[in-house]
Amino acid sequence: MQTIQKNRPFRNREDAGEQLGNFLKPKYKDLNPLIIGIPRGGIAVGHYVADILGAELSFIVSKKLPLPGREETGFGAVSEFSEIYVSSFGREMLDQDVIEDIIEKQLLEVRRRVELYRGSNPFPEMKDRTVIITDDGIAMGVTLVPVIRLCRRKRAGRIIVAAPVSGSNYDIHLKEADAIEVLVQPDNFYGVGQVYEQFEDFTDEEVLDLIDKSRSRSI
Repeated sequence: MQTIQKNRPFRNREDAGEQLGNFLKPKYKDLNPLIIGIPRGGIAVGHYVADILGAELSFIVSKKLPLPGREETGFGAVSEFSEIYVSSFGREMLDQDVIEDIIEKQLLEVRRRVELYRGSNPFPEMKDRTVIITDDGIAMGVTLVPVIRLCRRKRAGRIIVAAPVSGSNYDIHLKEADAIEVLVQPDNFYGVGQVYEQFEDFTDEEVLDLIDKSRSRSI
């Protein structure tokens, strides 16, 4: 794992994606990887990773299941094809009917984003391919777990999770990936945004723009 000795080592998601891409390049460029960004911020990072690796960029929509009253804390996540992950922490904290209600609400947002971002374009083909799943950072990492499992179900050859930053105590099920590649793990980690000089919300319009650019590049 690379360590960058700065309080805020990344100017923005573009800079983070370029640094991550250069870090991954020696290991993965020659494997013709498929880059899977997690909308929204993971698409931004993944776009620049794909540029540097000369790789195809696609995405899988995943949404965390927020803990009631502590919306920033995820107790699980849902992704496309109704792939669902609920942590043991969530099952201990919440009644099953509460969990099911939150799952249904988040699945509605997943479906909205899939329809908006993908439209009539097919789900990416990943059978036997090296798949690199990118996000702009990993706090607990629950949004990545159902994505890893979906990629496995779609028979990806090798699954890599890659992010500019993470905490050291992420969800144990991230280890279902074949490798986890992270540039920095701050000792005093408290949130993904702490390592970015600029960390604004990424909009649907910005996601669509990057998806269009990646499709134009692949034509």
